[in-house]
Amino acid sequence: MTDAALKSGTTPGTLSDHREGMAYLETLPRKLVTVYMPLAIILFVLLFPFYWMVITSIKPDSQLLDLDNSNPLWVSQPTFQHIYKLLFDSAYPRWLLTTMTVATAATFLSIFASVLSAYAITRIRYKGAATVGGLIFLAYLVPPSILFIPLSAVIHAYGLFDTPFALILTYPTILIPFCTWLLMGYFKTIPYELEECALMDGASRWQILVKIVLPLAIPGLISAFIFAFTLCWNEFIYALTFISSDHNKTVPVAIISNFVDGDIFRWGSLMAGALIGSLPLVILYAFFVEHYVSAMTGAVKE
Repeated sequence: MTDAALKSGTTPGTLSDHREGMAYLETLPRKLVTVYMPLAIILFVLLFPFYWMVITSIKPDSQLLDLDNSNPLWVSQPTFQHIYKLLFDSAYPRWLLTTMTVATAATFLSIFASVLSAYAITRIRYKGAATVGGLIFLAYLVPPSILFIPLSAVIHAYGLFDTPFALILTYPTILIPFCTWLLMGYFKTIPYELEECALMDGASRWQILVKIVLPLAIPGLISAFIFAFTLCWNEFIYALTFISSDHNKTVPVAIISNFVDGDIFRWGSLMAGALIGSLPLVILYAFFVEHYVSAMTGAVKE
């Protein structure tokens, strides 16, 4: 009998029985029910919209309109005419560039402001910090459909209507509360002892933020950047309200206004625009998925 068995009060026979009982959990039928089938269902639900966009964007018009004689889930004669018309017969490249510029600028502006506010609320101990954090969270809950009415008056007053700056300056109104709330939770996981040691060594608050807090908070910053960039990329209400000219529109608004003629939907071009417009976000998630996952576990492990 081993020392471990003596200390635990078990015999080798009971240990082998225990292992055999746990081995039942690793059998193929149980894995099939508890692991593989749920994963298959989740993958199907997540990937089916992309599959539908792909087959719709390469279907000829005859198969898109005649559902009785064609399989809606398959394409027999693929064509790239919808993608060609989208890229070369419309201003889609300009829409894509405008969307990228607006989303990037608004996201960086929001992250910069959110870092300063989140650090001040969580790391600088002052009276009312918890109240300020709660008010920021409440501001995040305000629907954008309520804010665009007063913001439109501000945009007109400053002469920014129908320019990308109208979106760059208004998107932070919905991004800063969210990013601040997200970074507040992440900054709280960084030990206060690191800042106290730096203060004792004569470091300023700005040096602590730049040289200590931000390097430890890179996964959290990437996570906030991904969320903010995605919200900017897919935003519809502000882009529809503040932009009127066709060449300044963003992708979500432009493909709806240019490929829908009354009650006629050009599904091939619509799906091609949605598919190509989602590729930058897919690439962004693919590159930073490890940092995004690590942000869920905190900055420093005790």
